[in-house]
Amino acid sequence: MTTSTGLPAVRESLHLALLADPAGSSAVAELAEAAVEHYALNYSKHPPHTLFTEVRTARNLLTEALTNHSVEETLAGEMQRSIGWLSALLGNLAFHLDDTSGARAHLTTAGTYGTRTADARLTAWACGAQSMVARATGQYDRALTHAEQGLAHAPAGLARAQLHAWAQLPALAVQGRVDEADAALAAAGRELEADAVGEAPGRFGFDAAEYALHEAEAHLSLGRTEQAAVQAEASASHAAVDTPSWAASTLVLAQTEATRRPADAAQRALDVLERVPTARLRSTSRARLVRLDAALATTPAAGVDDLHERVRSMPPAINDHGAAASA
Repeated sequence: MTTSTGLPAVRESLHLALLADPAGSSAVAELAEAAVEHYALNYSKHPPHTLFTEVRTARNLLTEALTNHSVEETLAGEMQRSIGWLSALLGNLAFHLDDTSGARAHLTTAGTYGTRTADARLTAWACGAQSMVARATGQYDRALTHAEQGLAHAPAGLARAQLHAWAQLPALAVQGRVDEADAALAAAGRELEADAVGEAPGRFGFDAAEYALHEAEAHLSLGRTEQAAVQAEASASHAAVDTPSWAASTLVLAQTEATRRPADAAQRALDVLERVPTARLRSTSRARLVRLDAALATTPAAGVDDLHERVRSMPPAINDHGAAASA
């Protein structure tokens, strides 16, 4: 497992390689690609604001090399591709820090570099993330447009499965477009089954836990509470306890219990707040907590008042002075 010390060491290695070869080299390109992989694989192991700083610094190192030196064309393309993926990470991190305008800017950059370097997977992923941001701000038609743009670029298999489940499905479900949502879910399942590996780790990957989470939330949006509960439980069972994935699926499960078992719902949410430090709590989980708190607002059940107070006093992801919430 990467540590707080190991995280900056990756950026330092890239810096050292650029000091040795300011105009870039095959080693620099390889280190840049390794840095992207490291940040993506360890995305959930660090508070978003900590990782944001490291990723931004790494991107700046590559940008400065391309700006200040004449870099060979093929090598420049490889470095630009890494800049695109680093921008994609910054966009996702900004979103998880509740900075939607920043997320849009970084993700647009990622898509631009995906197109420039002919990296279809990067272009597709950036569109999927833009769909996620648009949906979070209530722009459902725009979210669906981004999802469809992503599907136009996504390679067959895992990448298309992710775009169907992560972007297209929720955009349709939240609008109550039942038949189209079911078709998107079925398409995601087919693409997943057709993929030789069937899952990939990290922020840019896709696995059974994420697939079940998106299915659960879609069922919830469509009023299928029992199906949502089954898939939320499945998602939680695939995720390690205390991780962001576990928090997300646990909170969705709590939402399915809000009407039938409000005390259980409140306790699940309180358990998340006890286990996951505030600094690691993503904007998506914060939004789920707020929705659950609202659903339980008039319910006289054990733990509801405690949950309301915890949600009310929860510091924002980024405060009025631009600083990240403390742990």
